[in-house]
Amino acid sequence: MTAQQSTERTLDAAVPRAVARESLTDEELATGFADGDEECLAVAYHRWGRLVYTLARRSLGDATEAEDVTQLVFLAAWRGRAGFSPERGAIAAWLVGITRRKIADALTARTRRADLVAAAGAVMSLTAHDSASPTDTVLDRVVVRHELARLPAPQRRALSLAFYDDLTHTQIAQLTGWPLGTVKSHARRGLHRLGRLLREEAGTGSRHD
Repeated sequence: MTAQQSTERTLDAAVPRAVARESLTDEELATGFADGDEECLAVAYHRWGRLVYTLARRSLGDATEAEDVTQLVFLAAWRGRAGFSPERGAIAAWLVGITRRKIADALTARTRRADLVAAAGAVMSLTAHDSASPTDTVLDRVVVRHELARLPAPQRRALSLAFYDDLTHTQIAQLTGWPLGTVKSHARRGLHRLGRLLREEAGTGSRHD
């Protein structure tokens, strides 16, 4: 079970018991949250989950990604509750700060997913001619697939699931059972290595012309 699934289960179990805690003030809720009260986590999710989702949706423009970010925000908040001090600020502001960081992470991940397409396109533009035939296009695609196959298995799997199956990092983590951080690490390293391999292939092709 991933950390996100564990947090979702905690929320599901705590929500029915947390209804009676809705009358808590923000300050009381923040204190209970910092002390590890699971019912306060559920109340916090109910009270500010829509705010977090709205901020993510507005920045990302995608409902599914916004839902992922919302879950990740409360997961990060719950796991990092020891670092939250109610005396230093409101819990809502703290959650908004986490939301901004998770949105930035999501935008970075989106850019990384686009890097593969850009790298592949760069190779194709370098090797293609104005009158490129369908055969040339097929060969270009084979080059990309060949370089992808040269990556270590975990990096290859992470990138294949992201680009060919169009899965998010969260979905890949759920499918593979890898921690989310591991998925991101494989994807980042895989993209870096793939880009280098593609550039090397393009340079070799130019020297052979």
